[in-house]
Amino acid sequence: MDSVTPNGFRALPEETPLAMPAQALHGRGAHVRPISSPGHMAARRALVLGAAVAVTAVAAYQMYLVLGVGGLTLLEGVILGLFVVLFAWIALALVSSLCGFVSLIAGGGRRLDPPGTKLPVLATRTALLMPCYNEQPARVAAALQVIHGDLARLGALPAFDLFILSDTTDPDIWIAEEAAFLALRDRTGQDNHIFYRRRAENTERKAGNIADWVRRFGGGYAQFLILDADSVMMGETIIRLAGILERNPDVGLVQTLPVIVGGETLFARMQQFAGRVYGPMIAHGIAWWHGAEGNYWGHNAIIRTAAFAGQAGLPTLQGRKPFGGHIMSHDFVEAALLRRGGWAVHMLPALPGSYEESPPSLADIAVRDRRWCQGNLQHMGVILARGLHPISRLHLAMGIGSYVTAPLWLLFLVTGILISLQARFVLPDYFPAGPSLFPLWPAVDPIRSKWVFIGTMAVLLGPKLLAYAALMLHVRERRAFGGALRTLAGVLIETVLAGLIAPVAMLTQSAAVVSILAGRDGGWQPQRRDDGGISLAQTARQYRVHTAIGLALGLASYLVSPSLLLWMSPVVLGLALAIPMAAWTAGRGPGQALRRAGLLRIPEEEAPPAVLVEAERLQTELQGAETPAFRHLMSDARLLTAHAVMLPPPRSRGAPFNPALLMGLAKLEEALTLGAATAALTRQETAAVLADERGLALLRTLTP
Repeated sequence: MDSVTPNGFRALPEETPLAMPAQALHGRGAHVRPISSPGHMAARRALVLGAAVAVTAVAAYQMYLVLGVGGLTLLEGVILGLFVVLFAWIALALVSSLCGFVSLIAGGGRRLDPPGTKLPVLATRTALLMPCYNEQPARVAAALQVIHGDLARLGALPAFDLFILSDTTDPDIWIAEEAAFLALRDRTGQDNHIFYRRRAENTERKAGNIADWVRRFGGGYAQFLILDADSVMMGETIIRLAGILERNPDVGLVQTLPVIVGGETLFARMQQFAGRVYGPMIAHGIAWWHGAEGNYWGHNAIIRTAAFAGQAGLPTLQGRKPFGGHIMSHDFVEAALLRRGGWAVHMLPALPGSYEESPPSLADIAVRDRRWCQGNLQHMGVILARGLHPISRLHLAMGIGSYVTAPLWLLFLVTGILISLQARFVLPDYFPAGPSLFPLWPAVDPIRSKWVFIGTMAVLLGPKLLAYAALMLHVRERRAFGGALRTLAGVLIETVLAGLIAPVAMLTQSAAVVSILAGRDGGWQPQRRDDGGISLAQTARQYRVHTAIGLALGLASYLVSPSLLLWMSPVVLGLALAIPMAAWTAGRGPGQALRRAGLLRIPEEEAPPAVLVEAERLQTELQGAETPAFRHLMSDARLLTAHAVMLPPPRSRGAPFNPALLMGLAKLEEALTLGAATAALTRQETAAVLADERGLALLRTLTP
C-alpha cells in the first residue's frame, strides 16, 4: 500500500504511470518502421552471410565426396544433411569472428561513444532497476551501494534513482531484503534516491516485474538501466550510456558487453577466462554487422522508457506450456519489438565498466540452460510475427538453434556409428532399386575424410585462435593476462576442458529439448551464485546417465573397430568422465590452484577495478546468518513499521481467496510463540501472513 509513516518514511516515490499495452504479433499495424542506418550495413551483412554460405557449400561438397564413393545410402544422406546444418552454424561464427578481429584491432566498437568523448552532464532522469528473485540481500545491497557511491563521486547522483524490484517468494529472504534496503538507505543517507517494491504475485516473472515498474513509475524517467543480481557497473559507464540516449533520439536500447568476474571454482574461472579472451572479439563481430538491429541480453543495458512502453509490451502466446503462456526469454523478443517500432538497438562492445558473474558449476549452468532452452524454443511462436526486421528474425532463429543443434549433434554421432555398423556387418545391396551397374555399398574416402575433419576443427577452433592473436597485438592486454605463454596455456586448458564438457552439455540440452517438446514445463528456478560445492552423491545421481551412455558408446565403437573408438574418443571420454569432471570443476581448490600458477587469470583479477573491490568487501561485511522471518521482523520495531507500510493492497471484495493465507492465519491463532509459529507454517503460508495486516496483528500477540 506504501502509505507514509509519522516520520515520513516512504519506500517508493510518487507514481508516474505510463501505459504499456501488449503488442500484437500478427495482424494489421504490425510492420517494421524504417530508421536511419549506414548505407554500408547491407554490404557488411551480405559479406558475412555470403561468406558463411560459401564456406558451408565448400565443406558440404567435400563431405559429399567423402560419403558418395559408392553412392549415397539413406544413412549417408542423413549424415550429410546434418553435417551441412551443423557446419553452417560454426561457419557463421567463424566469419563473424573474422569481422570482430578486424574491428577489435582497428579500435572499433564505440560508434555511439567515441574514445575521448567527455563525460556528459545529464539533463534527464534514469532509473537503475535491480530485479530480485530469492537472491542474497547482502549481494544486492553491496552492488547498489557501490554503484550509488560511484555516481555520487562523479556528481551525477541527482540524475539517478535506484529501485530494488523484488519478486522474492522465500519469506526469510523477503524480510532480509527489507532490512537490507533500510540499512542501505541509512549507510548512504539517500531516502529520496533508493526505493524498494515487492510484488505479491510473480506474474510474467522478470518481464512482468519490469513491466509493472514501467506502468507505475515509467512516466518519471527518460530511460532505465537493467541490472542483474550479480551485476556491478562503473558510474562512468552508466553516465555514458544515459548520455548516448540523450544524444541519439532514435536509439531505444544499448547493450554493453559484461565482463564475467568473481569466479572461484574451476568451472567459473573457465567461463570468465573464455568470456574475457574470446568475448570482446565475438561482440565486436556481431556489432559490426548487426548495426542498429542488435540484440538484448536482459541486463547491463540501458533502455528508453517511452520506446519500451510503447513497443515492447509482451503478449501471451497461444497454447499450453511450455510453448504457450508468458514469454520466458523476453529479452530477444523485446529487442525485436523495439526494432519493429522504429527504435535502434545497439551493442557497444568497447565500452568498459560492465561486470557480471558466472554460475559456479556445470550443474548450476544446466539449471539456467533448462530455463533458457524453454524460452528460446518458445520463440518458434514469435519468429514469424508480422513486421519483424530480418536481422531480428535471425536473432530469434539463432536462439532456437543454440539448443536445437545439441540433439542434431547427437543424431549426427549416432548416425555415424550406424554407418560404421552397416559397413562392418551389413551385406551390400547387389540389386538396388533403379538401374545400377554396381552394388550399393556404404563406403567413404578415408583421405578426404581426414581433411574434412581437419578443416572442420579449424573452423570450430578458428575464433579462439583469432581472439588469442588479437590479444597478442595489444601489449597492455597481453601483459594483464600474464603474458603470451601463460595466456596460450590458459587457452589450451580451457579448450581441452570445454571439449570434455561439450558432450555432457550436448546430452543435457538434448534431454531438455525432448522434455520441452513432450510438453513439460521447467518452471523458473532461482540461480545459485555462490561456490559450486555439491555432494559427490548428488553429482553422481545427476550425471549417471551421461556416464552410462558414454561407456556404451565407447564399447560399441570398440566392437566396430578401434579406429572408430579413436575418432569418438573426445565424446566418449567427456561422457564417461562426466561425474568426476562435474565434481572437479565445481571445486574451489582446482580453480584457486590454477590462479596461483597464473593460469586462467584475467586482468580484472590482477588489477581489479575499485567498484569490484568495494563490492566484494561490502558483501563480506554485510553477509550474516539467516534469521527466520517471524523472529527477524518482530525483533526490530523499525523494520516492522516499514514492513507494514510496504504491504500490498488488501484483498478486494470478490477476489479469489488465498488458501495459504487462510491456513496460515488459522495456525497463527493456535500458536503461542514465534518459534511455534515458525515451525507450524509452511513457506507459502509464512509469506501469505506476512503480506496481510491480520497476520501481522496476530504475530504481535505471540511471545518471542
